Amino acid sequence: MREGQATAIQRLDYTAPAFWIDTVDLTFDLDPAKTRVLSKMRIRRNMDVPAQPLRLDGEELNLARVMVNGGGTSFKMEGSQLVLENLPEGDAPIDLEIFTTCAPIKNTQLSGLYVSNDTFFTQCEAEGFRRITYFLDRPDVMAMYTVTLRANKAQYPVLLSNGNLVDSGELEDGRHFAKWVDPHKKPSYLFALVAGKLVAREQQIRSRAGNNHLLQVFVRPGDLEKTEHAMNSLMASIAWDEARFGLSLDLDRFMIVATSDFNMGAMENKGLNIFNTKYVLASQSTATDVDFANIESVVGHEYFHNWTGDRVTCRDWFQLSLKEGLTVFRDQEFSMDMAGSTSARAVKRIEDVRVLRTVQFPEDAGPMAHPVRPDSYVEINNFYTVTIYEKGAEVVRMQHNLVGREGFAKGMKLYFERHDGQAVTCDDFVQAMADANPESPLAQNLEQFKRWYSQAGTPRVAAQGRYDADARTYTLALSQSCPATPGQGDKQPFVIPVTLGLLGADGSALPLQQQGDAHAGGTERTIVLTEPRMEITFVNVDSAPVPSLLRGFSAPVVLECEFSDADLLNLLAHDGDPFNRWEAGQRLGLRIALGAIANPGVTANAQGDVEQSVLPASFVQAMRDVLRNPSLDAAFKELVLTLPSEGYIAEQMDEVDPQRIHTVREAMRAELAASLHEDWIQAFEDNQTPGAYSPDATSAGRRALAGHALNMLCLAARRSGDTLWPGKTYQRFKDAGNMTDRFSALAALVNSGHELARPALERFHALFKDEDLVVDKWFALQAGTSDRNGNILPAVRELMKHPDFQLKNPNRARSVIFSYCNANPGAFHRADGAGYAYWADRVLELDGFNPQVASRLARAMDRWRKLAEPYRALARAAIERVAAKPDLSNDVREVVTRALAD
Repeated sequence: MREGQATAIQRLDYTAPAFWIDTVDLTFDLDPAKTRVLSKMRIRRNMDVPAQPLRLDGEELNLARVMVNGGGTSFKMEGSQLVLENLPEGDAPIDLEIFTTCAPIKNTQLSGLYVSNDTFFTQCEAEGFRRITYFLDRPDVMAMYTVTLRANKAQYPVLLSNGNLVDSGELEDGRHFAKWVDPHKKPSYLFALVAGKLVAREQQIRSRAGNNHLLQVFVRPGDLEKTEHAMNSLMASIAWDEARFGLSLDLDRFMIVATSDFNMGAMENKGLNIFNTKYVLASQSTATDVDFANIESVVGHEYFHNWTGDRVTCRDWFQLSLKEGLTVFRDQEFSMDMAGSTSARAVKRIEDVRVLRTVQFPEDAGPMAHPVRPDSYVEINNFYTVTIYEKGAEVVRMQHNLVGREGFAKGMKLYFERHDGQAVTCDDFVQAMADANPESPLAQNLEQFKRWYSQAGTPRVAAQGRYDADARTYTLALSQSCPATPGQGDKQPFVIPVTLGLLGADGSALPLQQQGDAHAGGTERTIVLTEPRMEITFVNVDSAPVPSLLRGFSAPVVLECEFSDADLLNLLAHDGDPFNRWEAGQRLGLRIALGAIANPGVTANAQGDVEQSVLPASFVQAMRDVLRNPSLDAAFKELVLTLPSEGYIAEQMDEVDPQRIHTVREAMRAELAASLHEDWIQAFEDNQTPGAYSPDATSAGRRALAGHALNMLCLAARRSGDTLWPGKTYQRFKDAGNMTDRFSALAALVNSGHELARPALERFHALFKDEDLVVDKWFALQAGTSDRNGNILPAVRELMKHPDFQLKNPNRARSVIFSYCNANPGAFHRADGAGYAYWADRVLELDGFNPQVASRLARAMDRWRKLAEPYRALARAAIERVAAKPDLSNDVREVVTRALAD
């Protein structure tokens, strides 16, 4: 759809469909150039709405035949819709037959039915099914599907669709067929088919419910040995969902298929999940610990959709977080449970919050800000966002915390009892959770809690403590506010759970006794903030405490509290809550960075290096204490010792000079590298993982800290001229027995700009030139590295000329273009505007064949208004150039129009 066809869809305009579809019988004759699709549907009028014509959605289809109840019928085309006005009256079933053809080989959008590497795939969420056949392509129309696939057997020996295989056999002319029946109703967006030359890892399991199931992971020949971890993750997901929520696998078989051409990470089609290869393929020689963890998480996420998304789906796309936010929460809990130890769970929680604060908080503050349940959209693909997913998960987590673990399980049980097989709303979910826990703070504040779904923006909670030595009381004042967002001005108060504790001057956890309590009750409690302002007074407090607020990040808010450096050092050293211990270090690092950025005395030389000290001795010592602390896990140390990102620092400023931020943060890293040199050596040596490789949380944490130490040692060597550690790093790169160690050594050389980086990059490519996912890493590392001499953009342009670069492959495009535009602010934001010009060129180029990928790239400029000059004017000009293109897709036009709106 191009200019002139974009119409905003409003949530309040929702009406039920005029027709229901009870059964769908699809027959595909698969051919890359001309696939024939015969659709036989049994439909009936929805007698609860006024009689009206049947309007079926379709895009890029060739219509050959329409029949009603076995005979011909009149119809007309209105835009992209097929309209039938003369269907029989009343509620009797109507048999509708539609015959169409499409050209999958020409489908570069990767939406609908398309071909990749001589294999047929589908992607129907959100509105791809209309590119396969004319249909009521909306999630509240749920039907039973029977699918017959026919194709050349030699070219397409594997034929897959949703549900259970009920028949297969030979046909004439070297063709064969497979017939699949899905025993569960589903909306069209969950339809899937796959056909091609694939091999499968198979596993028979017996569920707790006593049923036998076949699990299959399908990949291209040659990739089978990289599927063991994905299969293990699938089995773990099935077992976890049964144990935690009593939800069993409801099909005879469950299939995962991997493809390298995919716009998303994965898709939860009922019983036939289609994945980006990035989240399936792994071996110790080709995948890092992070890759292994991501595969476990994404496999879990898509499997958990089998109930939260498939069995119960969303009524309309405004309710997208009903399935996505809930399922992200479930996959986060799964990953934490699989991690095992309390410390490993805390590391996972910190990692999730870091994503939320560095990506979602800026979205909440930018032109694309929208509620967890949006009120309008032009292109639904633009609303598969961190707000829907990650913030939506935080809203579910708050419900979990307000009703407790057992109460949440009760709420889930009631939700499925009420809505299994239905398409429902976010309100239906939170209502079930409240009704299952009528005495909970959630039920008592239900309507107010729902504002988390309807109000955009990140709430801010201000905290101020007051100690009365004579009365031995400590009073904590909490207040809340929320900035205006596009289309929403003043916000009403939210329900905000604030989990807190108090620390003594010696770091000890103080017993908590609120005014009115008969006695102290533990050292932690959750205060539910519902008013604009409230005060809580604790009694029998012997000395002024340090408050530990928002423990575990109990609500997705910005906490404003005037901690002194001494307070933060106390929290960093002693807080029993791992999240707040990490947060104290982040606040100290952020405070130092902002002070140095604002200090005109902090200057850089011609090479962009800051030569004067910017780190206080107390901060350096605190980081040394973390490194030397034997009671802290390596993974946690690595998180604490990682400074706040450039993007996160920028979000704390009213006006942003990206080059200044980059210079200061690099100076902080360099000083920390030099000041803790001996400690980095010790950390590296103490955290080796000899023996067989395992991606378990403890081993992965040790490798992460060793890799971080190596990075710092190479960074220190860059200034000192030392050749010892770069040499050791290059040797480690060559000798590494797993991809995590090899790639962290390569990254240390590249990020420090050492001369050994070039031969290491060449050697790496020679070793892995046939491994697409590893080559993606090779591209991304170069496009995302620090820009010391203005050489990164020219290097990025050269990378696009590399024989292995393929713009039409989303993974490869992301590895170069997104790594530069989205993840390398110091190189992207150039004073000459060349980075913005490059961005505009790539958005327009991608929009010509894949608007979804183009619109995601367009989001790189959401926060252009925060930029200082000359960046701001140059950024605006680049956005205006994109917006001026006459035939821009709706996907990109919505993003750039909102970016330019006042």
